[in-house]
Amino acid sequence: MIKKLFTVRKVLTLLLLLSAAFAGYGAYYKITYWGFDFRPNRTAKVWNIDARVSFVPTGEPVKVSLAVPSAKRNFRILNEDVRAQGYEVRRDVRNGRIEFTSGPQEKEQNIYYRLTVYDNEEKRGKLTDEKIPPLEKPVYDERQKQTAEEILAEAENFEGIWPQKIIGIFNKEPLSPAVNAFLPVKVNQKQRAEKMIELLALKSIPARLVHGVRLEEGKQAAEADLMLEAYDGRKWRLFDINTGKPGLPENFIIFQRGSASLLDVAGGRESKVRFSALRSVVSSFKLAGHRAQAEGYRRVFDYSIYGLPLLEQNALKWLTVFPLGILIVVLMRNVVGIKTMGTFTPMLIAMSLVKTGFWAGLAGFSVIIAVGLLLRALLSHLNLLLVPRISSVVIFVILIIQILTVAGYRTGWEFASSAVFFPIIITAWIIERASITWEEDGASNALSEIFYSMVTAAVTYLVISSEYIRHITFAFNEINLVILFAVMLLGTYTGYRLTELKRFSSLAKGR
Repeated sequence: MIKKLFTVRKVLTLLLLLSAAFAGYGAYYKITYWGFDFRPNRTAKVWNIDARVSFVPTGEPVKVSLAVPSAKRNFRILNEDVRAQGYEVRRDVRNGRIEFTSGPQEKEQNIYYRLTVYDNEEKRGKLTDEKIPPLEKPVYDERQKQTAEEILAEAENFEGIWPQKIIGIFNKEPLSPAVNAFLPVKVNQKQRAEKMIELLALKSIPARLVHGVRLEEGKQAAEADLMLEAYDGRKWRLFDINTGKPGLPENFIIFQRGSASLLDVAGGRESKVRFSALRSVVSSFKLAGHRAQAEGYRRVFDYSIYGLPLLEQNALKWLTVFPLGILIVVLMRNVVGIKTMGTFTPMLIAMSLVKTGFWAGLAGFSVIIAVGLLLRALLSHLNLLLVPRISSVVIFVILIIQILTVAGYRTGWEFASSAVFFPIIITAWIIERASITWEEDGASNALSEIFYSMVTAAVTYLVISSEYIRHITFAFNEINLVILFAVMLLGTYTGYRLTELKRFSSLAKGR
């Protein structure tokens, strides 16, 4: 009973299913935490954001405080760099700021802060701390209060929730008399946003300013961009200050929230901060280690094949596709039922075809085999011993490859030049085995095995030459376990091969 329950086929089937589940989880893990993708050569956008702080010293000790993105905002930061000669730099992690201090300065000062961010579309701008600050309603005189009530009454006619209504009435062209009376004569964008926050406070809706940078290619020396963030009763929501559109734009990086200023300068006047942005593209494989570190899985990454130097990775990329080529050979021999010259000779030929190109390699290999068979036929009349005979064939193959390579280089024959890429010992063994088969079983059987070896090599070549397949087997190498148990399960197959169906069709009809 136990033997029937735990047969080899059932155990291998279970292992195949478990390995498939493991490979699926491995793919999910790498895509989610390391940023892998099924597409080869996938790139990721990397933005370099430069903040230039400039001010005129007043002759007193200088202290500069700049708000910067911090870890609590879940940014994926590749690196940070500061250029502030003569300044002591300190990071205030709790408040998300960088502070620069120095003694009295004389000439105009420039401080540079560079931030490189990547892959932060999913979590950009989300706060782990969702505490609502105490709501402070503005204090107005009777006239200001009446004007504010008029604006709120007019805003009722606008669509959306209250933050969108307020933004809508402040962006209406032309502005209503009440809004004109409510705003200062010379108003900037920040003052306009502050007035919106005051009106939202009258409706008991907490709101705050958000300073950030809109990522645009080639952006140079621009002021910080503003957005409005309001609490809708459940969570903080961002709104475009010009359109009222909710949500954080994909191309917006938040530097500072709330009442604190973006830049504070003590010991200086005429201070300002200007932002520049530049986009670059890098391979997502290069960023995989940084993604793993950002998610707390750096140690797992370092002890994987992706933590190796690029030279070793390139070598392993071909090794990881070998099991798939082996599976094809097993299918062709055990399921289709064709005979080849050697068990895994077709896979080695396919690897050579990858280097030479398909048609050029096929032509070059055919010439080598044809000439080799002719020379091997001449050797058979000398009655040499086995080892000297095979050694002679190997030397013949080397000479043929040399002649074809030189002739191909001088005449421009691509197929001849590609001969140097073929494995010498395997090619010599094919010639020797084909000659023996020719002598014992006839020319048709020998030519048939050579032909089917080339067919199997061609099928294997079509698979392993695909950049997509090589990428998948390397990036998600857990699939090799699935191939292993699939090959072992095929080893238990005892049914008819496809080529035998015609041969034994009469027996099937008799049954």
